[in-house]
Amino acid sequence: MSDGLDQPRLRLGPDPDEERREDVTETEPELEPEDEAVVEPEPETEPEPEPEPEPDEDVPAEEDELPRLRSPEHASGELRIPEGYGVIEGEPSGSGRAVGVVVARFNGELTSQLLTRALDELERAGVGREAVTVIPVPGAFELPLAAMALAKTRRYSCIVALGAVVRGETPHFEFVASEAASGLQLAGLETGVPVSFGVLTTDTEQQARERLDKGAEAARTALEMADVFSQLRAAAGTTAA
Repeated sequence: MSDGLDQPRLRLGPDPDEERREDVTETEPELEPEDEAVVEPEPETEPEPEPEPEPDEDVPAEEDELPRLRSPEHASGELRIPEGYGVIEGEPSGSGRAVGVVVARFNGELTSQLLTRALDELERAGVGREAVTVIPVPGAFELPLAAMALAKTRRYSCIVALGAVVRGETPHFEFVASEAASGLQLAGLETGVPVSFGVLTTDTEQQARERLDKGAEAARTALEMADVFSQLRAAAGTTAA
């Protein structure tokens, strides 16, 4: 007899190693390529539509933003001078003063109104009509030459320059406006006679119409500076004596 060695062994329970293998197989089954689950990608969020470019998109950003940073109007408030300082301040008084006025014929409908308001202001300030000389010139570019000629006669206490330059489709506006401003300033600096700047430099005709009071303002400015110069000369004469 074989003492039972040839008898089949009884399996009272699953082999621990096999059990572990089965667990692994159940938890991590190997998938064939065709059995692999297809993972659908998450739907992408649609990008927000880009804002439409501004009409002047070719302008550099820093230049495009500059006009928006500026206030549409002048700052409010008046100049305050601390007490205890000597102040020489002119008044827009025309008594006993002769005034020269140079006015451009170009954009005559506008400059005519500038001239009318300037003359009315001079009359209110006490300047007689006989003391005012008006010289019309072709355009704003010729204003400095006429102003210089009037100032060099030494017959006028001040000069009022009036004109209107409206921006067009060419760079002509920049040249005329710039030369008119610098030329009028030079006329005053070289002669010592106050020359006021009553030249409108606007983008549109409508903007110019809204600023026609510049004629009266230029007249007041010229008279005020003439009064300042008169006080300075008087003060200098007193000091020298």
